[in-house]
Amino acid sequence: MSCGCKTSGDSAHSCGPKKTANGCENVNTCGNSYKLSVFDWLSNINNPASNRCDFVEVRFKNDRKSFYKNVNNIPLHIGSVITVESSPGHDVGVVSLTGELVKIQMKKKKFSEESALKIYRQANQKDLEVWQEARKKEDNVKIDARKIAHRLGLEMKITDVEYQGDASKVTFYYTADNRVDFRMLIKEYAGAFRTKIDMKQIGFRQEAAKVGGIGSCGRELCCSTWLTDFRSVNTNVARYQQLSINPQKLAGQCGKLKCCLNYELDSYLDALSNFPSSSTMLDTEKGRAFCIKIDVFKKKMWFAYVDSSMAWYDFDIDLVKKLIAKNKRGEKTLPLEELKQPDIPLATIDLIQENSVDRFEKKNRGNSKNRNQNRPNSNQNNQGQQQGQNRNNRPNNRPERQERSERTDRPERAERPERSDRPARQPRPERQEKQDRPNAQSNNNQSRQQKPQQQQQPKAQVEKASVDGEKKPNANKKKFKKKFPPKKDNNA
Repeated sequence: MSCGCKTSGDSAHSCGPKKTANGCENVNTCGNSYKLSVFDWLSNINNPASNRCDFVEVRFKNDRKSFYKNVNNIPLHIGSVITVESSPGHDVGVVSLTGELVKIQMKKKKFSEESALKIYRQANQKDLEVWQEARKKEDNVKIDARKIAHRLGLEMKITDVEYQGDASKVTFYYTADNRVDFRMLIKEYAGAFRTKIDMKQIGFRQEAAKVGGIGSCGRELCCSTWLTDFRSVNTNVARYQQLSINPQKLAGQCGKLKCCLNYELDSYLDALSNFPSSSTMLDTEKGRAFCIKIDVFKKKMWFAYVDSSMAWYDFDIDLVKKLIAKNKRGEKTLPLEELKQPDIPLATIDLIQENSVDRFEKKNRGNSKNRNQNRPNSNQNNQGQQQGQNRNNRPNNRPERQERSERTDRPERAERPERSDRPARQPRPERQEKQDRPNAQSNNNQSRQQKPQQQQQPKAQVEKASVDGEKKPNANKKKFKKKFPPKKDNNA
């Protein structure tokens, strides 16, 4: 037997081993997991009175609920599937609340005990099979019903379809802006579905409650979870809360103004009772000023001149009341520029340091400074070594770069001989062979030798820094042999 405690009222859901003949044992999860659930906070408290409540709350598809009388004293629990009285035939529902709390709910919803129907029995296997077969047909019936209404040209929307437990009646819930003459529509439905037809018009808020969804706040819709009474919401509610009249932001999924605008309305009205009227005008020596904005949380009012409304001046409500009283005595106030007091910034201490972007880099920054002070030219030397390695790894066909690299290998500038004392270098045999190569290859070498001066400038700076610093090169520095490309046979 299934408890049918899913949100859609589908009886195919099963609670597994927790389901017993008395109902679902897991009351907190299974029995209260559907729309408009009520928490039974009196479930663990014994009733001191001898008489017990004979009424139970039964839930049907979506948010439809009703109260029934247990005339046969059947032991019922939350989640029990029962068969109840209906007209015509019988219906199948799930028990959603038992005990003394049912009387409080009946009093809240103004439900009379005389109009309550009775409970027949706990649903047997045959009742459940008929109920499940009827529920499986609801989606297809809803699509066919919309096609028929569209063919007849009726301005209405079929929102939901609900079969009775014994499949003897089907109820169509629809929404429409105007009155709809559906006499011809009922004849079409009766001929297509071969059952009793019941039409019920609901509002757009009730439609959102039946369909359900997620609101802009990220939570499930209030109307489909706990909200039962829909109070009217108008645009004055948004004006009291200093909200912009934007229908796209203020409207919910039902297309009407959000119900949550009424939640904080009383608090705003209570706070605005201490504020002067928003239509307050101040007579100053410079001209008349009007109220252009109100901040309820900071308790301030913004004023601007009638002639030049671009500059706004904010004042506390206590100061505004004094200025209004002064105007009532026939005196003009000082200009708004002189009345404006400079804002004193509050000294705040950020203990967590969440506002500092570089809060994780302070320690590393100090260590790097000390390290750089001890070794001022270390980075430059490293850069020179890396650049020298890169030059040695690639084939060097340029005589100028070769002479420069040999200069850097020398320890000090003072030990270098003068340019005039240097012996003339003899060309290597490999270079003589390169000179004998075809003109095409020599042109290619010349094009590779022509590089922008921007690449040569950093290397010259590195040489100059190393000479000025008078730092001896590392003794462990490896001298890389220059590699030349293999010889090519011109006769090949």
